[in-house]
Parts: sequence; structure tokens; C-alpha cells
Amino acid sequence: MLTGLAVVACVLAAATAVGLWRRRTDGRMRPVADSAAAAPAPALTPDEIGTALGDRATFVQFSTAFCAPCRTTRALLGQVAGELDGVVHAEIDAEHHLDLVRRLDVTRTPTVLVLDAHGTVVKRATGIPRRQDALAAVALAAAGASGAGASGTEASGVGA
Repeated sequence: MLTGLAVVACVLAAATAVGLWRRRTDGRMRPVADSAAAAPAPALTPDEIGTALGDRATFVQFSTAFCAPCRTTRALLGQVAGELDGVVHAEIDAEHHLDLVRRLDVTRTPTVLVLDAHGTVVKRATGIPRRQDALAAVALAAAGASGAGASGTEASGVGA
């Protein structure tokens, strides 16, 4: 009896730890490469994502048909893209683009990649991203694409 209680307590502790870790990391935008020694960041073309790249940034969202968080992510990224000039949101059905899923190591949906104007992945998130993280990722992508700072690198500019 005492052994059974110990096993239940261990399982509950492990499940709680995993849940807290996932809650902390879900939706966080992470850099793609942490150092110059790492492999170069992947890049995507307009043909691969099915739409033209944004002049400042492109959100590429991998979704599946029965993914409830994907709907929230679609609404959030669509709203951000609609508010900012030069930002595009493209949604890709992961089930029908397994080549990209494997190449980009998409392990769950939603997965969001943030591309600069050249199609290079600068940030990625799994789960529903936070609005402020999405805006910061756009600013990073725009700053990287514009180099010394062409106009429009602020993440707060509202577009048509």
C-alpha cells in the first residue's frame, strides 16, 4: 500500500513539473541559431509558403485541421499582420506539406516561424505566441533585413 502511494506521488510530481515547464515555454519566441558555430538558419521561398514574403517580416504558421490553438494563433497573427505595414501571415497545413515539416523540424502545431524580408527564419515558437513576442520578432526581422535602419523598423507602426 505504501509503495503504491509513493508511485502515485512520484507520477503526480512529474506531471506537475512537466505541466509547469510547458506552461512556461509554450508560445515563447526563440532564436533559431544561438551562435555563429550553429548551422545557418533555414530560409523559405514564396513558392514554399504559397504567398509573397512581407517587406518587413512574414509569419509562417504550421497548423492542422483539428488544432484548437491554431485558430487562436491564426487570429492573433492575422491581426498583427493587418496592423503593420510590410508584414504577411501565411498558414501552411502541416499534414499536406510534410517535406517542410521534416526540413524545419516542426514537431507540433501551431508552430510559428518568423521570416525576415529575405525569407530567413529569425524566430520560432510552438504554441500560441504572445502578442508582445510577435511584435518584438517583427522588429527583429525588420532590423535584420534593413541593416542600418531603413524606415519602418519600429514594431508599432500601423498599416493599411
